[in-house]
Amino acid sequence: MSSAAATPKTASARLVQATVLVLLFGVLFGATRLVPHGSNRGSVVAATGFLLVAGTLLSELVEVVRLPHLSGYLLAGVLAGPYVLGLVDHQTVTELSSINTLALALIAFEGGAELKLDVLRQGLKSLALATVFQSLPILLVMAGVFIAARPFVPFLSELSPTALIGAGLLWGAVAITRSPSATLGILSQTRAAGPLARYTLTFVMTSDIVVVVLIAVTEMVARPLLDPTSSFSVRELTTLGHELFGAVALGTTLGLTLAAYLRLVGRQLSLVFVALGFGASEVLVYLRFDALLTFMVAGFVVQNLSRQGEKMTRAIGEMGSVVYVVFFAIAGAHLELPLLKQLWPVALLLASARGVLTYGAARVSSRLADDVIAVRRWGAAGLISQAGLALGLATAVARAFPSFGAGFAALAVATVAINEMVGPVLFKLALDRTGESSSEPRPSLVSLSAVVATEASEPSDP
Repeated sequence: MSSAAATPKTASARLVQATVLVLLFGVLFGATRLVPHGSNRGSVVAATGFLLVAGTLLSELVEVVRLPHLSGYLLAGVLAGPYVLGLVDHQTVTELSSINTLALALIAFEGGAELKLDVLRQGLKSLALATVFQSLPILLVMAGVFIAARPFVPFLSELSPTALIGAGLLWGAVAITRSPSATLGILSQTRAAGPLARYTLTFVMTSDIVVVVLIAVTEMVARPLLDPTSSFSVRELTTLGHELFGAVALGTTLGLTLAAYLRLVGRQLSLVFVALGFGASEVLVYLRFDALLTFMVAGFVVQNLSRQGEKMTRAIGEMGSVVYVVFFAIAGAHLELPLLKQLWPVALLLASARGVLTYGAARVSSRLADDVIAVRRWGAAGLISQAGLALGLATAVARAFPSFGAGFAALAVATVAINEMVGPVLFKLALDRTGESSSEPRPSLVSLSAVVATEASEPSDP
């Protein structure tokens, strides 16, 4: 890292960043008023560059109030999005969403690579107890909270009692999802190392497997309750088992292949991960395999069955510093503020209930596992964030059950928005309070570019 990157930010530097940010917004605001939004690729490229720069500058400025960089990325997207300044319109945001495919692939690779066998063995008891208490109990209790909130949720008024139970179970499934992207984003910024960071990372990444299975089972139970013409079929469990086994098998093969490439070639890694992020993801969708699980297994294999884990995580880190900014800025632009304004009382109720249950479950599981003090006190802080998986499930519900699905998805978006804004702040606060955050600053995009350029100019090893 360059010395410039390690220099603390002065008040004058913050002022320059704020000035550049205001000018950037002003120039694009004027440009969008003079020239209407187009549908060409140029507008998409311009929006990507703008979100990257604006998100980076805002992430630096929110450090003044000790907010995480993710908050800056999200805020940049909210301000530039169609509901505030309208610098990036709905169509452009939709087209930019293709970047999410690459970002989620990188998140899964990096998350799998962070699951080291020795760490998993050391925290197996804690991980198992946390998974038990944070999964099915919260699903069932949140289903009850959702049903109890019926008087305040208009689209539930016409549902029969059995259909209401089915909708509640589906909401419970949404409630137990977490956000690997937010977890890795905060850990990347803070460079945290310690019991809390390890606990949160291992739980969030491994719990995705349990959550996928629980969601599938919940959908099978809820469907006959919501649609009397449907029936419960055990064959769907068999299909789920085949899909999970196929994802693990394909992920293992991909991991071994990637490890061989890293050892024998080890060049053009950015292009390799871009090809895997976009190309392999499409193949996995066609095969109906879970892409997140497949890539996570591949990263796990590279880390634990080869000596190429460090090389892989370094390459992903260099790409992620850019991709994650755009990923979360797009998430901010996607936040439907009018919808949040309309549904915020019920969304706040559901988000608060989920937070209280998560905190209680974390305290009970940590006490039974005899975790260290940091995990006992702050273990729930990293489990609040939600993102893609919750929204994906809500969208699937909207398609499958048109009678109430639109309202269900809208409420899910509003609730996830609250968790998406609050969760990263709580997790960073917990890491700071436990002393696990590194005092070494994270390199900026400018310093990263300088490092890459320096490495490119140096002669390669023979």
